[in-house]
Amino acid sequence: MTRVAGVDSSTQSCKVVVRDLDTGALLRQGRASHPEGSEVDPAAWWSALQVAIDEAGGLEDVAAIAVGAQQHGMVCLDEKGAVVRPALLWNDTRSAAAADELVAELGPGETGRRAWAQAVGTVPVAAFTVTKLRWLAENEPDSAKRVAAVCLPHDWLTWRLSGYGPAGQQPTSGDVLERLVTDRGDASGTGYWSPATNAYRPDLFARGLGHSALLPRVLGPFERAGATPAGTLLGPGTGDNAAAALGIGAGPGDAVISIGTSGTVFAVAERPTADPSGFVAGFADATGRFLPLVCTLNAARVLDAACALLGVDHAELSRLALGAPAGCGGLVLVPYLEGERTPNRPDSTGAVHGLRLATATPGYFARAAVEGMLCLLADGLDALVGQGVEISRVVLIGGGSRSEAVRRIAPAILGRPVVAAPEGEYVADGAARQAAWVWTGAEAPPVWLVEGGANFEADPTPWVRERYAEVRDLTARQLDHVG
Repeated sequence: MTRVAGVDSSTQSCKVVVRDLDTGALLRQGRASHPEGSEVDPAAWWSALQVAIDEAGGLEDVAAIAVGAQQHGMVCLDEKGAVVRPALLWNDTRSAAAADELVAELGPGETGRRAWAQAVGTVPVAAFTVTKLRWLAENEPDSAKRVAAVCLPHDWLTWRLSGYGPAGQQPTSGDVLERLVTDRGDASGTGYWSPATNAYRPDLFARGLGHSALLPRVLGPFERAGATPAGTLLGPGTGDNAAAALGIGAGPGDAVISIGTSGTVFAVAERPTADPSGFVAGFADATGRFLPLVCTLNAARVLDAACALLGVDHAELSRLALGAPAGCGGLVLVPYLEGERTPNRPDSTGAVHGLRLATATPGYFARAAVEGMLCLLADGLDALVGQGVEISRVVLIGGGSRSEAVRRIAPAILGRPVVAAPEGEYVADGAARQAAWVWTGAEAPPVWLVEGGANFEADPTPWVRERYAEVRDLTARQLDHVG
């Protein structure tokens, strides 16, 4: 039996799975926690990866491994390969003003947004790496001057697994930084690499950091990234959303809604997108295709907050929500509890509207929380369709998709049947599938069947989304007025 391993280095934790190359059967797995916050020393990711690998039984019998990880995180290295400062993560919104500056520099309003979309398929928001580089240049100029290379979390971990880094085997030729590699999926989330042209935009990178620096070489979908010091083959790895798409087996026509720390709505497409509104990020996937994506800052934590406020667990929250009528008698929760990325309102807050004596019940509030979160994600699905993306089925994944209320209410809000995928570590699974692909060198990744999904259908409830849109736009106008 040939074994392969996949890593999911997410915001909250590191997971490692070891699977059979031919069937995809799970053989063993491990996990370790990451520090909380939006700014983290990459050394914590490396330590967690070692713990997770040990818990998964080590890599001695593993033929190949690949890393999937959170996108956008800014990892800056000096000329010797040392980390310059803690990495700013995707959920760090302090670069919101920098994003506005970068857009405006290519033209006022719509002109600037369109120029960025045409250049790299995305319009900068606080999550993207290029905006964090601008923040660094403006707020920590001494650190910015020390930056000799910039990479992403998965790039850095792949590099460390190759034996490089401060604690690794330093090459005598002095080309330690030139060993950095990445892939199309993760590179497409930086704001300075174009999925349409498969090339970096050094001019846009320099707009962010203020000077040029070495960037990781972009590998093909199943190109080898080297090997660990022990000889385990390394795949190129990818960003977490591209890895999840690969892990779930998504293909053209599939839309995946991931309800985790963040919410993501993405679909595998044959053509790149360039949305000047910035709502849809025109990313690449891990197979050579494209992965237009909408990301929200708020997803499963909306459910967590509702549980905390009501003093119930998630099972009881589902029971309460399913006991309330669709639309909650006009009660709406706009779920911008951590600001929001899509729409781009990093300083916004959540809002509850339509509270009356008749709607002031735990059940109504529970359902409003579920519906509000799903309406936010449904707006993302509409945005993909608006960019010409064909969607024939919707698959729910992520911790939030385990909620019975979410599963049953989702088809009514989305207006489509949904498949709730079985519980799994799809980012790590996708990385493992990529590792198997690299090992075989085949033209396509191995087919691993995902069994045990549940199908859900419901009559559409368009009035719920109409009412949500009214309140969403009302709160937006109020925020603009205050601003």
